[in-house]
Amino acid sequence: MSVGNNNRAIGIQKNKLLRYKNIKELYQQLVKDHPHVPTTKILSEYIYPVYPISRTTLYEILCTPINKELKELEEMESKQIALQKAQVRLFPD
Repeated sequence: MSVGNNNRAIGIQKNKLLRYKNIKELYQQLVKDHPHVPTTKILSEYIYPVYPISRTTLYEILCTPINKELKELEEMESKQIALQKAQVRLFPD
């Protein structure tokens, strides 16, 4: 995989995780505000109008270790940046 494609894949994954984080925070706030409302009702009334996702996707989001995966992506980005800087020094213009 080329560096450009790898950077794009990292960016796509990062954006997805940030979107997941927003949805998860919204869900957690809604559960806190409405503790006895079922998840399906929270999804259809509050989440779906803003983020049109399915119930299965919501459950996937709630089970995803978002912060851990974001940290791993940041480490990968740092390695990519260091690699790119090293390559620039090897082949000066």
